[in-house]
Parts: sequence; C-alpha cells; structure tokens
Amino acid sequence: ASPWWFTEIAADWGSIDFTINLTFWVTGFVFVACNLFLAYCIWKFRQKEGHKAVYEPENHKLEIGLSAITTVGVIAMLAPGLFVWASFVNVPDDAVQIEVLGSQWQWQYRYPGADGQLGTADVLLVTEDNPFGVNPEDPRGQDDVVVNDPELHLPLGQPVQTL
Repeated sequence: ASPWWFTEIAADWGSIDFTINLTFWVTGFVFVACNLFLAYCIWKFRQKEGHKAVYEPENHKLEIGLSAITTVGVIAMLAPGLFVWASFVNVPDDAVQIEVLGSQWQWQYRYPGADGQLGTADVLLVTEDNPFGVNPEDPRGQDDVVVNDPELHLPLGQPVQTL
C-alpha cells in the first residue's frame, strides 16, 4: 500500500477503485487540456497593433458541437460508475429484509417475524405507536418485530437488504 494512493477498501471492491482512478485521470486530462487551450488563446489572441476583436453573438454549429461533446463526456464518465453500482445493488433472492428508521438521536428496526416476510407499510398509517406505518390488516405484518435500540443485529452468514 502506498501513502500516495487510495487504500483498497476490500478485496472485492477493485471495480470501485478502478472507477475512481478512471474518473481522476480523465478529469485531470480534461483540466490540463482546458488550461493549455486557455493559455494558447491568451497568447494567440493577445492585443496587437492593427487587430480588432469581432463580436459574434451566436454560433449554432459551435453550440451544438460543444453540447454534443459535453453530453458524450458526461455519459462516458457516468457509464463505468453505473456498471459498478449495478453490480453492488443486486440483492440475492434469499436476503433477509430489515427496515431501518432513523430519527433524531434514535434508530428503530423492523425485522420479519416467523414467516420471514415484512408486512406492507404506508406513510398514512405512521403514528407514535406505529412508527413504520405497518398495515394492521396485512397478515404478513402481524408478526413483524420492531426494535427501538441503537444497535442493529444482523443474522450471520446471510445476505441482508436494508430498506
């Protein structure tokens, strides 16, 4: 590990490191290129005897070209990150769902009950006694366990999806 570069977070997160490095190098190249172009323009179009600046209010071809280049650049910068993100947000089918509710200075968790499924919830049903808005008519929600504790307990060796 080098003190001059990112420390690898985890063994399987190399794709995130690659995306960060790609973003760093591409934006660095664009930054240097833009500044070199600016320096060139300052030198090339400096004030000279007999030269007069021309005001050009619109140039549709230039505007379309710059917009297209910017669009392609933004898409090119987003694409690798979206692929990396997609690989991390895929939740396995057997993942345990746990709903988390954060409020000022406290956390609450809703775990599935014996049936292994969370019941439906609706924000219109949220009350002081029902902080998650669990639908009382949903049979899957009858056995849900609500914990008002800052400590989250996760099952070992099982994938978890937090909602």
